[in-house]
Amino acid sequence: MIVSHDRYFMDRLVDHLFVFEGDGVVSDFPGNYTQYRLWQKEEEKKQQTSTNNTQSSSSAATIINTSNNITVTTKRKLTFNEKREFEQLEKQLPALEKEKAELAEALTQTSNYEAISKISDRLTAIATELETKEMRWLELSEFL
Repeated sequence: MIVSHDRYFMDRLVDHLFVFEGDGVVSDFPGNYTQYRLWQKEEEKKQQTSTNNTQSSSSAATIINTSNNITVTTKRKLTFNEKREFEQLEKQLPALEKEKAELAEALTQTSNYEAISKISDRLTAIATELETKEMRWLELSEFL
């Protein structure tokens, strides 16, 4: 355990921090001191952004992209084509899930290599298609 105020020294030796934040709160941070400071600045920016977004009008829809940690506020509604696409997706998703379950069952019942290969390829294609359609359904459902 090292206690120091020398940033260079800490960056060279430390790969894990216990940050004493006050009021008995101790945070566990994997990384060196410089990485912690950069992370801390990003967190402050997120808090400022979220504060600004909560002050926007209550009729706005808020979308949070967790992979990039971005919050976007938008006021748009679904177009006619998007509503139609949403309805079609609600019909297609259960059908794809059913086909996936049927193929998984067929996969367990066959021992022919060629049949297993074809079923496996189709299962992979269905999984990819399902993921794409579920993400699109989620995007459209955010506006409803």
